[in-house]
Amino acid sequence: MGDLGQIFKAYDIRGVIPDTLDASVARAVGAAFAHVVDGDEIVVAHDMRPSSPELAAAFAEGASRQGRNVIMAGLGSTDLLYFASGKLGVPGAMFTASHNPAQYNGIKLCRAGAAPIGADSGLAEIRALAEKGMPEHDGPAGTVTERDLLADYAAHLRSLVDLSGIRRLRVVVDAGNGMGGHTVPAVLGDQLLDPLPLDIVPLYFDLDGTFPNHPANPMDAANLVDLQAKVRETGADMGLAFDGDADRCFVVDERGEPVPPSAVTALVAAQELAKEPGATIIHNLITSKAVPEIVAERGGVPVRTRVGHSFIKATMAETGAVFGGEHSAHYYFRDFWKADTGMLAAMHVLRVLGSDPRTLSEITAEYTRYASSGEINSEVADQAERTAAVEAAFAGREDVESVDHLDGLTVNLSSGSWFNLRASNTEPLLRLNVEAPDAESMAELRDEVLAIIRA
Repeated sequence: MGDLGQIFKAYDIRGVIPDTLDASVARAVGAAFAHVVDGDEIVVAHDMRPSSPELAAAFAEGASRQGRNVIMAGLGSTDLLYFASGKLGVPGAMFTASHNPAQYNGIKLCRAGAAPIGADSGLAEIRALAEKGMPEHDGPAGTVTERDLLADYAAHLRSLVDLSGIRRLRVVVDAGNGMGGHTVPAVLGDQLLDPLPLDIVPLYFDLDGTFPNHPANPMDAANLVDLQAKVRETGADMGLAFDGDADRCFVVDERGEPVPPSAVTALVAAQELAKEPGATIIHNLITSKAVPEIVAERGGVPVRTRVGHSFIKATMAETGAVFGGEHSAHYYFRDFWKADTGMLAAMHVLRVLGSDPRTLSEITAEYTRYASSGEINSEVADQAERTAAVEAAFAGREDVESVDHLDGLTVNLSSGSWFNLRASNTEPLLRLNVEAPDAESMAELRDEVLAIIRA
């Protein structure tokens, strides 16, 4: 098969179609996956990208040739795949490149119960076996059967957050031509279940992996413009934006202003702590300082961890945490097999808003305490060299309170400001996040660090 290092990342597989990822690669990965994971069955789902059905079928072929029975769940969001893995108790594979441009595709893998597979927990072994090539299975091939799990997924989410008694809300949803167009009508609408007191205003619900309207990456502010305008135009109570595989959800308030994912993390954490006082809450090192502060104030135990779903899930398993949140709008729930689901986080926000006479901006103000830059990407030739240059520039400064390397470079200043600089696992980028007590201090520190990165 040759070297697959270019497409195997820290916690998933991503490549350009067909240059670095095609049916032959998917078939080899399927065979290797079947060898590494336990059990007789595997569940596979895929997003709406044009290449996804072919890749999913090739993966299933590779796995079934190794004697595994494969359940093809068809179109689904990544959190639907995690639901399937958890509910059925089988390993799973999701074909998606999430928010990446149309020419990409990828594979997210998990063990039974949606347990994470990353570079240190099986992905490296799968790569080695796929590169080497699996020998023919000594026994009968497995079966490949289709099973629609959308209704079961929707019913499960509704069992975790009851929205039936909230006040009526108008909600604009931008699916970005991604899988939210498939899952939102099932979970929040009346396509499969009883109607909720929600008036959904749909934007770009047609499934189209070429993303004709805008990239399915709500982290880029430019991709929220249509949602913001529609919220204001319709007088909606709030707006939701999903990424391509609909595992992440971004929130805008009634003014059309984005609600920081850290504020959503703190809001959901407060809800979980009200149900389970003293519980542990996970936050990655990019989330606002407000998150651990609020968790501690509400009697919870905040635990800081690296960025990335495999790391968050592993830490949740170690600590028994009830909930975890990331700056990138990934939200993890113990009651969802420790997996991430933007839909469930959105439902928590809907329940809080629908149970409170205040506007969403009024509710979330108490969870927003600092000025944040958001994530700023810089394309660089040498990620390590530019990171070292930034660290050298801050070394020995009197206002540096601490430096750590849990994930990239984090520098805390005595003023209460801090920044983190880390390399992307999927692109030739350095990602900078800056936070400070006020906007002026944040901008000053942001510009200082960016000048070094881009020198």
